[in-house]
This record gives sequence, structure tokens and C-alpha cells, in this order.
Amino acid sequence: MEVLKSLPCPSIDRPFGIHLWPIFDKAFELVVGYPASEFRFEEGVTPMSTFKETAVALVAYYVIIFGGREFMKNRPAFKLNTLFMIHNLYLTLISGTLLALFIEQLVPTLWRHGVFYAICDHNGGWTQPLIVLYYLNYLTKYLELIDTVFLFLKKKPLTFLHTYHHGATALLCYTQLIGLTAVQWVVIDINLLVHVVMYWYYFQSARGIRIWWKEWITRLQIIQFVIDLGFIYFASYTYFSSTYFPWAPNMGKCAGEEFAAFSGMAVISSYLFLFISFYVATYKKAAKAGRPRRNTGKQAVIDMAKFEVSAPGTDSKGNAKSNGAAVSTGRANGPVTRSRKA
Repeated sequence: MEVLKSLPCPSIDRPFGIHLWPIFDKAFELVVGYPASEFRFEEGVTPMSTFKETAVALVAYYVIIFGGREFMKNRPAFKLNTLFMIHNLYLTLISGTLLALFIEQLVPTLWRHGVFYAICDHNGGWTQPLIVLYYLNYLTKYLELIDTVFLFLKKKPLTFLHTYHHGATALLCYTQLIGLTAVQWVVIDINLLVHVVMYWYYFQSARGIRIWWKEWITRLQIIQFVIDLGFIYFASYTYFSSTYFPWAPNMGKCAGEEFAAFSGMAVISSYLFLFISFYVATYKKAAKAGRPRRNTGKQAVIDMAKFEVSAPGTDSKGNAKSNGAAVSTGRANGPVTRSRKA
């Protein structure tokens, strides 16, 4: 009993029993030279804070991956399993850490002021600690570009959807950051949760551990976009109705810039459509064809950072082996599409 009494007790202000921000503050200072509590996001001053920097990074990404694919055409594929495990493990840990810090910041606000205040008021969803976390989450999107490097080095196909997701997600995070949107924490937090589950799955799969709940990851990814769009469209409607159509029913004003609202609605809507289409093509058509719905890590997992198609029954050059495994063709009436990470 004495041991239990000495354990930290969770509260509204400290959901995990201990105060995480001071620990993070010191760790941040060790890395960058000043505490996180002193961080200020300034467009044109903070690294990767301008559209030019973002555009250059994304153009470089596409040049590298498509150039790398051509470079690897007549060369043997790399194994890279150890590096692949490390990559997935550190993204799991980063995603989990950011999610915990977000929760600590948001629980007191949600409890005391409600959801509308947290997603539409600058004082609720645009505080200095949240800006630090928004910025760090944005930077992780560039770390996730390494996913595609693994793909071309292992001679896996680079599909439109995979490369589209990587570029669009980094650009989306940038628009929300400079667009001062308070609702972005909803999208970020759910995505971080998905990333914890998904990257952990890929880490374990790379270790050779069977995971039976792979299809549920895909379902979780689809659910996240449904929730995201509910919040995004509500916040956008609130902003536009209060600004241009005050006679329309609305709950008041909502923080954020108009270009950020349009980019959020467009990108997340496209994700939902594409992910549902992929889920139907991968799982539903496979089930109708009498194929197993689980195959120990060789079915589709989709996330904000990866969408690739590969055939488990292909060799390093993408040619079909003689074991009869399905090869992705991208045709509506072709063999079942299967997806996996590099």
C-alpha cells in the first residue's frame, strides 16, 4: 500500500501522473541550445518555415526517389532489414512521445473549456507549447520520406499513391502551420496514434513476428480520416459562415487562414477516397476471390506517410515467380492488389 501511495496520481493537469513538459523542455534544450518554452515559430526565420524551402525539399524528394529507381534498375536489391527496423522503431518512439505531449497539453483545455474552444480559439488550439509540437510533427514528415528511400533501394514499386501521400502530407502540415489553424491538433493526434500502431507493426514484422490484426490497422486509418473531415469541415464552415454569411447558423468565429482550410479539406478528402478505394480493392475483392484476408504482413497498410503496392510473389526486379502469387497491375479487372511497406 505504501508503494501505491508513492506512485504519481493522474490528474487533469497531469494526465500521466507526472509533468512531461519540464522533462521535454530540458531535452529540447540539450539538442537545440534553448528550452522549448522559448521557441517561437517565425516564417522566414525558423528552418523549413517558407514555401520555397518546402517546395525545394519536396522537389528534391521526387528527384531522388525517381532517379534512385532508375539507378537501381540494373542493380541487385539491398536487404537493409536492420536499418529498416531502426527506422520504424525511432518513428514509433517519436510518434508516441509527441502524442503523449499533445495529450498533456490538450486534456486540461478540453476539460475546462470544451471542444469548440480547443479547435476554434487561438488561446485553445494555438498555444506556445502546441506550436512547438505542431512544428516538430511537421519536421517528422521529412523523416518519413526515408520510407521511400527503402522502397527504391529494395526495388519495390513506387506507386502514385505512395509518392502522393508523402509529398501531400508534408505540404499539408506546412499549410496548417503557417495558416494558424487551431483545429490541426485533431488531425495530428489521431495520425500520431495510427503511426504508433503502424510503425510498431512494421518493426515487429521486420523482426519476423506474426501480427494478426493487420487489417484493423487499415480500418483505423480510414476511421481517422472520417473523424478528421468531421472536424475540418465543421471548423471551415464555422469560419466561412461567420465571416461571409453571418445570417447562417454558426457557433461563432474559428481561427485559421482560408488557404489552410481549403488545403485541409482537399487533401484529407482525397485521402479518404483513395484509402477506401484501396481497402475495397485489397480486402473485399480478395475475400470474394476466396483468398485469405491475412497473410502475416503481406497485405495492405496505408497511412499518411506510405502507400505502396508490391507483390509478395515477385523477385527483386518485380517479375512474377512461379508460385502463382498475385502481381499488382493497377487494372480494375486485374489480379488483387497487395501492399506492404519496403
